[in-house]
Amino acid sequence: MTEISPGLSRSDEMMDLTGESDENFQSGMIDRLSLDGDDVHEMPDDLDITEENQVFALFMKDHRCYDLIPTSSKLVVFDTKLPVKKAFFALVANGLRAAPLWNSERRDFLGMLTITDFINILKTYYKSPLVKMHELEKHKIETWRDVLHSRKLVSIGPEASLFHGLKILVQNKIHRLPVIEPKSGNPLYILTHKRLLKFLYLFMKDMPMPSFMHKSLEELRVGTYENIITVTEDTPVIRALVHFVDHRVSALPVLDESGKVVDVYAKFDVINLAAQRSYNNLDVTVKQALSHRQKRAPGGVLRCFLSDSLLTIVKRVVDAEVHRLVVVDQEDRVIGIVSLSDMLSRMVLKPFQD
Repeated sequence: MTEISPGLSRSDEMMDLTGESDENFQSGMIDRLSLDGDDVHEMPDDLDITEENQVFALFMKDHRCYDLIPTSSKLVVFDTKLPVKKAFFALVANGLRAAPLWNSERRDFLGMLTITDFINILKTYYKSPLVKMHELEKHKIETWRDVLHSRKLVSIGPEASLFHGLKILVQNKIHRLPVIEPKSGNPLYILTHKRLLKFLYLFMKDMPMPSFMHKSLEELRVGTYENIITVTEDTPVIRALVHFVDHRVSALPVLDESGKVVDVYAKFDVINLAAQRSYNNLDVTVKQALSHRQKRAPGGVLRCFLSDSLLTIVKRVVDAEVHRLVVVDQEDRVIGIVSLSDMLSRMVLKPFQD
């Protein structure tokens, strides 16, 4: 475990994110992003269309990665000498999706161990329920990383802007970005799309609301609407893992016999195989695997429609604390998927590219 130095402090914005007292809460936003007490979403008359579209980007540029770090925070760090099996059990025990990797010989961080690694191991070495995966039992992290030829760690400093952090996440097509203190080399925090969107959402009511937030998904075309990979309830788990790897997707809509979406099988669900110690039988169906999921969304899979506004879906994902919405038609048939990355890219990055 790596703990943030007690000598460090952070801005007041994190009080609401960490559930601490907000009696003395003060927003650190710049004046041009506030409406002086009016909790409205209309644009000031003297704000032109360019400034309107860039309001979220300016907010993210004016806040540092350090602003997201809680007062007290811990990170799980794995030594590359640790057996792969124990590492994944540790992820499960701590409710984590990934952890930085430390090479004690080189005294340097080499990358991240993620659920994607677990999926790759299972896909590579699984034969049948009758053949035990000895590689998962025997491999150390460093051995598996050599087999995988994993890329080096992508990280960011605490003084860098949240805008820059989001840009790195999107450009590198990664979901987690370690914030590392440059002088000590200590990891402080893991920056994710989910934490960035929640942070931005907390202050949206205090900002002028860009008009594009009220436009529909059909108008904006935010998300992916072609070549959507799906599975059925009867699809074997090993086939779902192959889809994750071959198509580089993080979630698969699950369809019933009539073709209607009834659930989503995500990469994070795969970690349940470690939790249940059932990874030696990947011939079970997706429906069977999902029956072990501890937390299910009320009302089933979270959906949205092409007619929903961007503001509506942002509120929905933040409230539900999910990573994506499945876009469906009136008959619950899959049209597309909208991810956190899609939303943040449209809200924050695209206005600076136009």
